[in-house]
Amino acid sequence: MAEITLRLARPSDAAAIREIYNYEVLNTTATFDLVPRSLAEQGEWLAARSGAFSAVVAIDDRDENPLVGFGSLSPYKERAAYRTSVEDSVYVRRDRSGQGIGRLIVIELLALAERSGFHSVFARVEASGAASRALHARCGFRLVGIERETGRKFNRWLDVAIMQCLLHERDELAAAPPTD
Repeated sequence: MAEITLRLARPSDAAAIREIYNYEVLNTTATFDLVPRSLAEQGEWLAARSGAFSAVVAIDDRDENPLVGFGSLSPYKERAAYRTSVEDSVYVRRDRSGQGIGRLIVIELLALAERSGFHSVFARVEASGAASRALHARCGFRLVGIERETGRKFNRWLDVAIMQCLLHERDELAAAPPTD
């Protein structure tokens, strides 16, 4: 995917990120948000993403709308003992799904988490989201649990699949000789 570049998100990316995210809010269960974000809210979200909790964007300069996806790391839980764990979020523009962009974003987020000294990355995926679950599994995440009827959207109860990537295990898998 030489045409896709990844970089840290900039304030000028807010409108494109908002467009991708709000589509998911209004049309899918990829996010449990129920209300679309205003441009000001998206700008605030972006301004809060820095350092270890940065947002990254995938750019394809050949595309009429070059920002084709984004992802971020967020604190997993507020209590101090959870500080070594983070949660990822990944969104790819619907017309560009299935092209490997999400995988590039997840790999970049895992590298960011590792550089920032985190031990574990969690993905909380709506349980019927087969594509997102498969994406995370391909990147070294394992299913560690299902939270039943955790959220309600579009007049139905939704389960959440909890997936986890222990960064040291990912490193060990990458270093291991291939098996046939």
